[in-house]
Amino acid sequence: MSAFNLKLELNSINIISESQRNGKPSSLFWPWCGANVSLLALSYGAFFLGFGISFAQATFAAIIGTVLSFGLVGISSLAGKKSNAPTLTLSRAAFGVRGNIVPGFLSYLIFVGWETVLVSLATLATGTVFNRLGNVDQNISLLLGFAVAVSLTVIGGVMGLQVIMKLQKWLTLVTIAMTLGYVLLTLKHVNWDAITQMPSGNIQAFIGATIFGVTGIGLGWVNSAADYSRYLPRNSSSRAVIGWTVFGASVVPIVLVSYGSLLAGSSSDLSSKIAMDPIGALTTLLPSWYLIPFALVAVLGLIGGAILDLYSSGLALVSIGLPVKRHVAAGIDACIMLAGTIYIVWFANDFSGPFQGFLITLGVPIATWSAIFVADLLMRKKDYVEADLFNPSGRYGSWNISSIVIMAVGALIGWGFVTNTFASWLSWQGYFLGLIGGKDGPWAYANVGVVFALAIGFFGHIIFGRKAVKMQESATVE
Repeated sequence: MSAFNLKLELNSINIISESQRNGKPSSLFWPWCGANVSLLALSYGAFFLGFGISFAQATFAAIIGTVLSFGLVGISSLAGKKSNAPTLTLSRAAFGVRGNIVPGFLSYLIFVGWETVLVSLATLATGTVFNRLGNVDQNISLLLGFAVAVSLTVIGGVMGLQVIMKLQKWLTLVTIAMTLGYVLLTLKHVNWDAITQMPSGNIQAFIGATIFGVTGIGLGWVNSAADYSRYLPRNSSSRAVIGWTVFGASVVPIVLVSYGSLLAGSSSDLSSKIAMDPIGALTTLLPSWYLIPFALVAVLGLIGGAILDLYSSGLALVSIGLPVKRHVAAGIDACIMLAGTIYIVWFANDFSGPFQGFLITLGVPIATWSAIFVADLLMRKKDYVEADLFNPSGRYGSWNISSIVIMAVGALIGWGFVTNTFASWLSWQGYFLGLIGGKDGPWAYANVGVVFALAIGFFGHIIFGRKAVKMQESATVE
Protein backbone atom coordinates (compact mmCIF):
# COMPACT_ATOMS: atom_id res chain seq x y z
CA MET A 1 0.00 0.00 0.00
CA SER A 2 3.02 2.27 0.28
CA ALA A 3 2.98 2.62 -3.48
CA PHE A 4 -0.40 4.38 -3.48
CA ASN A 5 -0.59 7.94 -4.71
CA LEU A 6 -2.51 10.42 -2.59
CA LYS A 7 -5.69 10.69 -4.60
CA LEU A 8 -9.42 10.27 -4.10
CA GLU A 9 -10.46 6.65 -3.62
CA LEU A 10 -13.16 5.76 -6.14
CA ASN A 11 -13.96 2.31 -4.73
CA SER A 12 -17.02 2.08 -2.51
CA ILE A 13 -18.78 -1.09 -1.31
CA ASN A 14 -17.79 -2.91 -4.50
CA ILE A 15 -15.41 -5.86 -4.77
CA ILE A 16 -11.79 -4.73 -5.19
CA SER A 17 -10.33 -5.76 -8.54
CA GLU A 18 -7.36 -8.13 -8.72
CA SER A 19 -5.08 -5.38 -10.05
CA GLN A 20 -5.65 -3.29 -6.90
CA ARG A 21 -4.98 -6.09 -4.39
CA ASN A 22 -1.47 -5.50 -3.13
CA GLY A 23 0.42 -4.87 0.07
CA LYS A 24 1.07 -7.27 2.92
CA PRO A 25 -0.52 -8.01 6.32
CA SER A 26 2.09 -5.96 8.19
CA SER A 27 0.64 -2.83 6.55
CA LEU A 28 -2.42 -3.28 8.78
CA PHE A 29 -0.31 -2.25 11.77
CA TRP A 30 -0.44 1.44 10.82
CA PRO A 31 -4.17 2.11 10.50
CA TRP A 32 -5.01 0.09 13.61
CA CYS A 33 -2.22 1.50 15.75
CA GLY A 34 -2.93 5.03 14.53
CA ALA A 35 -6.61 4.65 15.39
CA ASN A 36 -5.86 3.49 18.95
CA VAL A 37 -2.84 5.52 20.01
CA SER A 38 -5.07 8.25 21.46
CA LEU A 39 -4.42 9.82 24.86
CA LEU A 40 -8.06 8.97 25.58
CA ALA A 41 -6.69 5.58 26.67
CA LEU A 42 -4.96 7.36 29.56
CA SER A 43 -8.33 8.63 30.74
CA TYR A 44 -9.73 5.12 30.41
CA GLY A 45 -7.48 4.28 33.34
CA ALA A 46 -9.74 6.44 35.54
CA PHE A 47 -12.85 4.82 34.06
CA PHE A 48 -11.46 1.36 34.84
CA LEU A 49 -10.68 2.32 38.45
CA GLY A 50 -14.21 3.71 38.70
CA PHE A 51 -15.43 0.13 38.94
CA GLY A 52 -13.80 -0.08 42.36
CA ILE A 53 -10.80 -2.20 41.42
CA SER A 54 -7.07 -1.99 42.09
CA PHE A 55 -4.32 -0.94 39.71
CA ALA A 56 -3.30 -4.57 39.08
CA GLN A 57 -6.89 -5.53 38.33
CA ALA A 58 -7.29 -2.54 36.00
CA THR A 59 -4.17 -3.59 34.11
CA PHE A 60 -5.35 -7.19 33.72
CA ALA A 61 -8.83 -6.01 32.72
CA ALA A 62 -7.27 -3.75 30.07
CA ILE A 63 -5.13 -6.58 28.68
CA ILE A 64 -7.98 -9.10 28.57
CA GLY A 65 -10.63 -6.70 27.27
CA THR A 66 -8.37 -5.19 24.62
CA VAL A 67 -6.93 -8.43 23.26
CA LEU A 68 -10.27 -10.25 23.27
CA SER A 69 -12.11 -7.46 21.48
CA PHE A 70 -9.39 -6.90 18.90
CA GLY A 71 -9.18 -10.65 18.45
CA LEU A 72 -12.70 -10.39 17.03
CA VAL A 73 -11.50 -7.54 14.82
CA GLY A 74 -8.58 -9.66 13.59
CA ILE A 75 -10.81 -12.63 12.75
CA SER A 76 -13.28 -10.35 10.99
CA SER A 77 -10.42 -8.89 8.94
CA LEU A 78 -10.05 -12.31 7.31
CA ALA A 79 -13.35 -11.70 5.52
CA GLY A 80 -11.82 -8.70 3.74
CA LYS A 81 -8.83 -10.51 2.31
CA LYS A 82 -11.04 -13.50 1.53
CA SER A 83 -13.48 -11.64 -0.70
CA ASN A 84 -12.07 -8.09 -0.88
CA ALA A 85 -15.16 -6.14 0.12
CA PRO A 86 -16.08 -3.94 3.12
CA THR A 87 -17.38 -5.58 6.28
CA LEU A 88 -20.95 -4.41 5.88
CA THR A 89 -21.07 -5.73 2.32
CA LEU A 90 -19.88 -9.17 3.45
CA SER A 91 -22.34 -9.12 6.35
CA ARG A 92 -25.10 -9.49 3.74
CA ALA A 93 -24.26 -13.18 3.50
CA ALA A 94 -25.51 -13.67 7.07
CA PHE A 95 -28.39 -11.19 7.12
CA GLY A 96 -29.55 -11.05 3.51
CA VAL A 97 -28.89 -8.31 0.99
CA ARG A 98 -31.73 -6.15 2.28
CA GLY A 99 -31.87 -7.54 5.82
CA ASN A 100 -28.35 -6.26 6.41
CA ILE A 101 -29.79 -2.76 6.73
CA VAL A 102 -30.47 -3.60 10.41
CA PRO A 103 -26.85 -4.13 11.54
CA GLY A 104 -25.75 -1.61 8.91
CA PHE A 105 -27.79 1.18 10.48
CA LEU A 106 -26.63 0.34 14.02
CA SER A 107 -23.02 0.24 12.81
CA TYR A 108 -23.53 3.60 11.17
CA LEU A 109 -24.69 5.06 14.51
CA ILE A 110 -21.59 3.63 16.21
CA PHE A 111 -19.26 5.17 13.63
CA VAL A 112 -20.92 8.58 13.69
CA GLY A 113 -21.03 8.53 17.49
CA TRP A 114 -17.36 7.70 17.83
CA GLU A 115 -16.13 10.20 15.23
CA THR A 116 -18.17 12.91 16.95
CA VAL A 117 -16.80 11.99 20.37
CA LEU A 118 -13.19 11.94 19.17
CA VAL A 119 -13.37 15.28 17.36
CA SER A 120 -15.15 16.79 20.38
CA LEU A 121 -12.38 15.60 22.69
CA ALA A 122 -9.72 17.03 20.39
CA THR A 123 -11.54 20.37 20.45
CA LEU A 124 -11.97 20.39 24.23
CA ALA A 125 -8.32 19.44 24.79
CA THR A 126 -7.10 22.29 22.62
CA GLY A 127 -9.34 24.74 24.48
CA THR A 128 -7.97 23.57 27.83
CA VAL A 129 -4.36 23.89 26.67
CA PHE A 130 -4.69 27.45 25.42
CA ASN A 131 -6.70 28.40 28.49
CA ARG A 132 -3.77 27.32 30.64
CA LEU A 133 -1.33 29.24 28.49
CA GLY A 134 -3.37 32.39 29.01
CA ASN A 135 -4.04 35.44 26.83
CA VAL A 136 -6.21 33.39 24.47
CA ASP A 137 -9.99 33.55 24.61
CA GLN A 138 -11.43 30.11 25.33
CA ASN A 139 -13.89 30.19 22.43
CA ILE A 140 -11.07 31.11 20.06
CA SER A 141 -9.04 28.20 21.46
CA LEU A 142 -11.95 25.83 20.97
CA LEU A 143 -12.53 27.05 17.44
CA LEU A 144 -8.84 26.53 16.62
CA GLY A 145 -8.91 22.94 17.88
CA PHE A 146 -12.23 22.37 16.13
CA ALA A 147 -10.84 23.60 12.79
CA VAL A 148 -7.69 21.45 12.96
CA ALA A 149 -9.49 18.28 14.10
CA VAL A 150 -12.31 18.59 11.59
CA SER A 151 -10.04 19.44 8.68
CA LEU A 152 -7.72 16.45 9.07
CA THR A 153 -10.61 14.08 9.83
CA VAL A 154 -12.62 15.14 6.79
CA ILE A 155 -9.58 15.08 4.46
CA GLY A 156 -8.69 11.52 5.47
CA GLY A 157 -12.24 10.16 5.70
CA VAL A 158 -13.43 11.66 2.42
CA MET A 159 -10.29 11.06 0.33
CA GLY A 160 -10.24 7.38 1.31
CA LEU A 161 -7.90 4.51 2.05
CA GLN A 162 -4.89 5.66 0.06
CA VAL A 163 -4.67 8.90 2.04
CA ILE A 164 -5.54 7.13 5.29
CA MET A 165 -2.66 4.67 4.99
CA LYS A 166 -0.23 7.55 4.48
CA LEU A 167 -1.67 9.72 7.23
CA GLN A 168 -1.96 6.96 9.82
CA LYS A 169 1.70 6.01 9.59
CA TRP A 170 2.88 9.52 10.36
CA LEU A 171 0.17 10.16 12.92
CA THR A 172 1.25 6.98 14.71
CA LEU A 173 4.97 7.78 14.75
CA VAL A 174 4.54 11.39 15.89
CA THR A 175 1.90 10.54 18.48
CA ILE A 176 3.87 7.67 20.03
CA ALA A 177 7.00 9.81 20.32
CA MET A 178 5.20 12.72 21.94
CA THR A 179 3.11 10.48 24.19
CA LEU A 180 6.36 9.05 25.52
CA GLY A 181 7.33 12.63 26.36
CA TYR A 182 4.10 13.00 28.35
CA VAL A 183 4.81 9.82 30.29
CA LEU A 184 8.36 10.93 31.18
CA LEU A 185 7.17 14.37 32.33
CA THR A 186 4.34 13.04 34.51
CA LEU A 187 6.01 9.98 36.01
CA LYS A 188 6.88 12.01 39.13
CA HIS A 189 3.15 12.42 39.85
CA VAL A 190 2.67 8.69 40.40
CA ASN A 191 2.11 8.07 44.11
CA TRP A 192 3.25 4.51 44.57
CA ASP A 193 2.08 4.41 48.21
CA ALA A 194 -1.45 5.32 47.14
CA ILE A 195 -1.33 2.74 44.34
CA THR A 196 -0.21 -0.12 46.58
CA GLN A 197 -2.85 0.74 49.19
CA MET A 198 -5.76 0.57 46.75
CA PRO A 199 -8.09 -2.25 47.79
CA SER A 200 -8.93 -4.95 45.27
CA GLY A 201 -12.45 -5.10 43.91
CA ASN A 202 -14.64 -8.18 43.83
CA ILE A 203 -14.96 -10.46 40.82
CA GLN A 204 -18.09 -8.65 39.63
CA ALA A 205 -16.24 -5.32 39.53
CA PHE A 206 -13.32 -6.88 37.64
CA ILE A 207 -15.67 -8.44 35.08
CA GLY A 208 -17.43 -5.10 34.68
CA ALA A 209 -14.14 -3.33 33.96
CA THR A 210 -13.13 -6.04 31.51
CA ILE A 211 -16.44 -5.75 29.67
CA PHE A 212 -16.02 -1.97 29.58
CA GLY A 213 -12.63 -2.58 27.94
CA VAL A 214 -14.25 -4.88 25.38
CA THR A 215 -17.00 -2.42 24.45
CA GLY A 216 -15.00 0.79 24.81
CA ILE A 217 -11.74 -0.20 23.13
CA GLY A 218 -12.15 -2.87 20.46
CA LEU A 219 -15.69 -4.09 19.91
CA GLY A 220 -16.79 -1.01 18.00
CA TRP A 221 -14.16 -1.71 15.32
CA VAL A 222 -15.42 -5.19 14.34
CA ASN A 223 -17.92 -3.70 11.90
CA SER A 224 -15.12 -2.01 9.96
CA ALA A 225 -12.44 -4.73 10.15
CA ALA A 226 -12.59 -5.83 6.51
CA ASP A 227 -12.61 -2.23 5.27
CA TYR A 228 -8.83 -2.11 5.72
CA SER A 229 -7.89 -5.68 4.77
CA ARG A 230 -9.89 -5.83 1.53
CA TYR A 231 -6.99 -4.56 -0.56
CA LEU A 232 -4.73 -7.45 0.49
CA PRO A 233 -4.10 -10.37 -1.89
CA ARG A 234 -6.28 -13.38 -1.14
CA ASN A 235 -3.25 -15.58 -0.53
CA SER A 236 -2.08 -13.38 2.36
CA SER A 237 -1.35 -15.31 5.56
CA SER A 238 -4.48 -15.46 7.72
CA ARG A 239 -2.36 -15.76 10.84
CA ALA A 240 -0.44 -12.63 9.85
CA VAL A 241 -3.63 -10.68 9.14
CA ILE A 242 -4.98 -11.48 12.61
CA GLY A 243 -1.63 -11.00 14.32
CA TRP A 244 -0.80 -7.60 12.85
CA THR A 245 -4.33 -6.33 13.47
CA VAL A 246 -4.39 -7.40 17.12
CA PHE A 247 -0.83 -6.28 17.81
CA GLY A 248 -1.20 -2.90 16.10
CA ALA A 249 -4.50 -2.13 17.77
CA SER A 250 -3.71 -3.46 21.26
CA VAL A 251 -0.14 -2.62 22.17
CA VAL A 252 -0.54 1.11 22.80
CA PRO A 253 -3.97 1.10 24.52
CA ILE A 254 -2.84 -1.53 27.02
CA VAL A 255 0.20 0.53 28.01
CA LEU A 256 -1.72 3.81 28.17
CA VAL A 257 -4.68 2.43 30.16
CA SER A 258 -2.25 0.95 32.69
CA TYR A 259 -0.34 4.21 33.02
CA GLY A 260 -3.58 6.18 33.17
CA SER A 261 -4.64 3.96 36.08
CA LEU A 262 -1.42 4.89 37.88
CA LEU A 263 -2.11 8.61 37.44
CA ALA A 264 -5.81 8.42 38.36
CA GLY A 265 -5.09 6.16 41.33
CA SER A 266 -2.55 8.67 42.59
CA SER A 267 -4.96 11.63 42.54
CA SER A 268 -8.70 11.59 43.22
CA ASP A 269 -8.87 15.19 41.99
CA LEU A 270 -7.48 14.21 38.58
CA SER A 271 -9.83 11.25 38.40
CA SER A 272 -12.88 13.48 38.96
CA LYS A 273 -11.72 16.07 36.41
CA ILE A 274 -11.34 13.38 33.76
CA ALA A 275 -15.10 12.78 33.84
CA MET A 276 -15.70 16.32 32.54
CA ASP A 277 -12.77 16.72 30.13
CA PRO A 278 -10.98 13.37 29.63
CA ILE A 279 -8.05 14.75 27.64
CA GLY A 280 -7.82 18.31 28.90
CA ALA A 281 -7.66 17.15 32.53
CA LEU A 282 -4.35 15.47 31.78
CA THR A 283 -2.72 18.88 31.15
CA THR A 284 -2.85 19.73 34.84
CA LEU A 285 0.21 17.52 35.38
CA LEU A 286 2.34 19.19 32.72
CA PRO A 287 4.80 22.10 32.73
CA SER A 288 3.65 25.04 30.60
CA TRP A 289 6.37 24.55 27.99
CA TYR A 290 4.97 21.14 27.00
CA LEU A 291 1.37 22.28 26.59
CA ILE A 292 1.61 23.03 22.87
CA PRO A 293 3.24 19.64 22.11
CA PHE A 294 0.56 18.05 24.30
CA ALA A 295 -2.19 19.74 22.30
CA LEU A 296 -0.61 18.41 19.13
CA VAL A 297 -0.32 14.84 20.39
CA ALA A 298 -3.86 14.92 21.80
CA VAL A 299 -5.38 16.19 18.57
CA LEU A 300 -3.37 13.88 16.30
CA GLY A 301 -4.06 10.79 18.42
CA LEU A 302 -7.79 11.41 18.47
CA ILE A 303 -7.89 12.24 14.78
CA GLY A 304 -6.35 8.86 13.95
CA GLY A 305 -9.47 7.11 15.20
CA ALA A 306 -11.89 9.72 13.86
CA ILE A 307 -10.52 9.32 10.32
CA LEU A 308 -11.19 5.57 10.30
CA ASP A 309 -14.66 6.10 11.74
CA LEU A 310 -15.58 8.70 9.13
CA TYR A 311 -14.28 6.51 6.31
CA SER A 312 -16.20 3.45 7.49
CA SER A 313 -19.33 5.45 8.27
CA GLY A 314 -19.41 6.52 4.62
CA LEU A 315 -19.17 2.89 3.54
CA ALA A 316 -21.89 1.95 6.04
CA LEU A 317 -24.23 4.63 4.71
CA VAL A 318 -23.79 3.39 1.14
CA SER A 319 -24.21 -0.24 2.26
CA ILE A 320 -27.67 0.43 3.73
CA GLY A 321 -28.88 1.84 0.46
CA LEU A 322 -28.05 5.56 0.10
CA PRO A 323 -27.50 5.94 -3.68
CA VAL A 324 -24.41 8.17 -3.58
CA LYS A 325 -20.67 7.81 -4.06
CA ARG A 326 -18.59 6.83 -1.03
CA HIS A 327 -16.91 10.23 -0.72
CA VAL A 328 -20.29 11.98 -0.89
CA ALA A 329 -21.61 9.74 1.91
CA ALA A 330 -18.50 10.53 3.97
CA GLY A 331 -19.18 14.23 3.38
CA ILE A 332 -22.74 13.82 4.66
CA ASP A 333 -21.43 12.08 7.77
CA ALA A 334 -18.93 14.89 8.25
CA CYS A 335 -21.81 17.38 8.45
CA ILE A 336 -23.53 15.25 11.10
CA MET A 337 -20.22 15.01 12.97
CA LEU A 338 -19.88 18.80 12.89
CA ALA A 339 -23.34 19.28 14.42
CA GLY A 340 -22.71 16.68 17.13
CA THR A 341 -19.32 18.16 18.00
CA ILE A 342 -20.77 21.66 18.33
CA TYR A 343 -23.40 20.32 20.74
CA ILE A 344 -20.92 18.39 22.91
CA VAL A 345 -18.34 21.18 23.06
CA TRP A 346 -20.54 24.25 23.48
CA PHE A 347 -23.80 22.99 25.01
CA ALA A 348 -23.43 19.64 26.86
CA ASN A 349 -22.66 19.72 30.60
CA ASP A 350 -21.01 16.31 30.97
CA PHE A 351 -18.99 13.94 28.80
CA SER A 352 -18.40 10.76 30.78
CA GLY A 353 -22.06 9.90 31.45
CA PRO A 354 -23.45 10.19 27.91
CA PHE A 355 -20.31 8.54 26.53
CA GLN A 356 -20.57 5.43 28.70
CA GLY A 357 -24.33 5.27 28.16
CA PHE A 358 -23.76 5.41 24.41
CA LEU A 359 -21.15 2.62 24.57
CA ILE A 360 -23.35 0.29 26.60
CA THR A 361 -26.59 0.87 24.70
CA LEU A 362 -25.22 0.37 21.20
CA GLY A 363 -22.52 -2.04 22.37
CA VAL A 364 -25.06 -4.74 23.22
CA PRO A 365 -26.65 -5.20 19.74
CA ILE A 366 -23.29 -4.66 18.05
CA ALA A 367 -21.84 -7.42 20.25
CA THR A 368 -24.57 -9.76 19.00
CA TRP A 369 -23.94 -8.76 15.38
CA SER A 370 -20.17 -9.18 15.80
CA ALA A 371 -20.61 -12.70 17.14
CA ILE A 372 -22.98 -13.62 14.30
CA PHE A 373 -20.54 -12.26 11.72
CA VAL A 374 -17.58 -14.15 13.21
CA ALA A 375 -19.58 -17.38 13.51
CA ASP A 376 -20.76 -17.03 9.91
CA LEU A 377 -17.21 -16.46 8.70
CA LEU A 378 -15.85 -19.46 10.62
CA MET A 379 -18.56 -21.78 9.24
CA ARG A 380 -17.82 -20.92 5.61
CA LYS A 381 -15.45 -23.23 3.78
CA LYS A 382 -15.65 -21.35 0.47
CA ASP A 383 -15.21 -17.76 -0.60
CA TYR A 384 -18.26 -15.52 -0.85
CA VAL A 385 -19.95 -15.47 -4.25
CA GLU A 386 -19.41 -11.79 -4.77
CA ALA A 387 -22.10 -11.06 -7.36
CA ASP A 388 -24.77 -12.49 -5.04
CA LEU A 389 -23.82 -10.04 -2.30
CA PHE A 390 -25.50 -7.38 -4.44
CA ASN A 391 -28.42 -9.47 -5.70
CA PRO A 392 -31.47 -9.92 -3.40
CA SER A 393 -32.52 -12.87 -5.59
CA GLY A 394 -29.15 -14.60 -5.24
CA ARG A 395 -28.04 -17.33 -2.87
CA TYR A 396 -27.84 -15.02 0.16
CA GLY A 397 -31.45 -13.93 -0.26
CA SER A 398 -33.15 -10.67 0.55
CA TRP A 399 -33.84 -11.13 4.28
CA ASN A 400 -32.35 -13.73 6.64
CA ILE A 401 -34.99 -13.65 9.35
CA SER A 402 -33.11 -16.12 11.54
CA SER A 403 -30.09 -13.83 11.94
CA ILE A 404 -32.25 -10.77 12.53
CA VAL A 405 -34.24 -12.59 15.22
CA ILE A 406 -31.02 -13.79 16.91
CA MET A 407 -29.71 -10.23 16.90
CA ALA A 408 -32.96 -8.95 18.39
CA VAL A 409 -32.99 -11.65 21.09
CA GLY A 410 -29.35 -10.96 21.93
CA ALA A 411 -30.04 -7.25 22.25
CA LEU A 412 -33.16 -7.70 24.39
CA ILE A 413 -31.49 -10.16 26.76
CA GLY A 414 -28.25 -8.16 26.79
CA TRP A 415 -30.00 -4.90 27.68
CA GLY A 416 -31.80 -6.74 30.45
CA PHE A 417 -28.49 -7.53 32.17
CA VAL A 418 -26.76 -4.14 32.02
CA THR A 419 -27.12 -1.14 34.29
CA ASN A 420 -27.29 2.14 32.42
CA THR A 421 -27.84 5.05 34.79
CA PHE A 422 -25.85 7.54 32.74
CA ALA A 423 -28.96 9.24 31.38
CA SER A 424 -32.59 9.20 32.52
CA TRP A 425 -33.82 7.91 29.17
CA LEU A 426 -31.59 4.83 29.53
CA SER A 427 -32.82 3.76 32.97
CA TRP A 428 -35.19 1.18 31.44
CA GLN A 429 -32.24 -1.15 30.90
CA GLY A 430 -31.42 -3.82 33.48
CA TYR A 431 -34.90 -5.35 33.61
CA PHE A 432 -33.50 -8.88 34.10
CA LEU A 433 -31.01 -7.97 36.85
CA GLY A 434 -33.49 -9.13 39.46
CA LEU A 435 -32.47 -12.67 38.49
CA ILE A 436 -28.91 -12.05 39.71
CA GLY A 437 -29.37 -9.73 42.67
CA GLY A 438 -31.13 -6.64 41.29
CA LYS A 439 -29.98 -3.21 40.18
CA ASP A 440 -28.21 -2.68 43.50
CA GLY A 441 -26.78 -6.20 43.73
CA PRO A 442 -23.18 -7.41 43.26
CA TRP A 443 -23.61 -7.91 39.50
CA ALA A 444 -25.42 -4.63 38.86
CA TYR A 445 -22.49 -2.84 37.24
CA ALA A 446 -20.68 -5.82 35.71
CA ASN A 447 -22.61 -5.35 32.43
CA VAL A 448 -22.68 -9.10 31.84
CA GLY A 449 -25.37 -8.44 29.24
CA VAL A 450 -22.58 -7.84 26.72
CA VAL A 451 -21.24 -11.36 27.36
CA PHE A 452 -24.74 -12.80 26.99
CA ALA A 453 -25.18 -10.88 23.73
CA LEU A 454 -21.91 -12.28 22.35
CA ALA A 455 -22.81 -15.83 23.37
CA ILE A 456 -26.32 -15.63 21.93
CA GLY A 457 -25.04 -14.24 18.64
CA PHE A 458 -22.26 -16.78 18.21
CA PHE A 459 -23.95 -19.99 19.34
CA GLY A 460 -27.34 -18.92 18.01
CA HIS A 461 -25.95 -18.54 14.50
CA ILE A 462 -23.92 -21.75 14.79
CA ILE A 463 -27.12 -23.64 15.67
CA PHE A 464 -29.70 -21.92 13.48
CA GLY A 465 -27.53 -20.63 10.65
CA ARG A 466 -25.43 -23.68 9.81
CA LYS A 467 -28.01 -25.16 7.44
CA ALA A 468 -28.38 -21.86 5.56
CA VAL A 469 -24.60 -21.55 5.13
CA LYS A 470 -24.38 -25.10 3.72
CA MET A 471 -27.21 -24.37 1.29
CA GLN A 472 -25.58 -21.13 0.17
CA GLU A 473 -22.25 -22.84 -0.48
CA SER A 474 -23.82 -25.74 -2.32
CA ALA A 475 -26.04 -23.59 -4.54
CA THR A 476 -25.12 -23.29 -8.20
CA VAL A 477 -24.31 -19.90 -9.66
CA GLU A 478 -27.13 -18.80 -11.92
